[in-house]
Amino acid sequence: MGTAASPAFDTEALRRGIEGHDATVLLSLYAEDAELRVIDRNTQPSHPMVKRGRDEIGAMLTDVYGRDMTHKLEQVVVQGDQVAYTESCEYPDGVRVLASAMLSLRDGKIVDETVLQAWDEEAS
Repeated sequence: MGTAASPAFDTEALRRGIEGHDATVLLSLYAEDAELRVIDRNTQPSHPMVKRGRDEIGAMLTDVYGRDMTHKLEQVVVQGDQVAYTESCEYPDGVRVLASAMLSLRDGKIVDETVLQAWDEEAS
């Protein structure tokens, strides 16, 4: 009996979901028990925003990708069961956001994700 290879991570679905503002496609990439942490100016490393499970993660993705802004997958690297990617975003008023994510996979699905993000300060 041979050993089966782990399913591959679907980088094209990642691109379609991000650039097409499709939270449903993105959510399909997550395992049921996934955990996502977001670290930024408001949710710093000692107190990150944490979303657990597909329901919480799906609600966040629906919010983010439902906003009036552009999203572009800049780079993606897959190494075994690890994925890294960068995403750039821009609001209509010109405010830009850059996010960098590290993912851990199980059976080709995201089980753990950490996102570091920074954005332009709005003009006062």
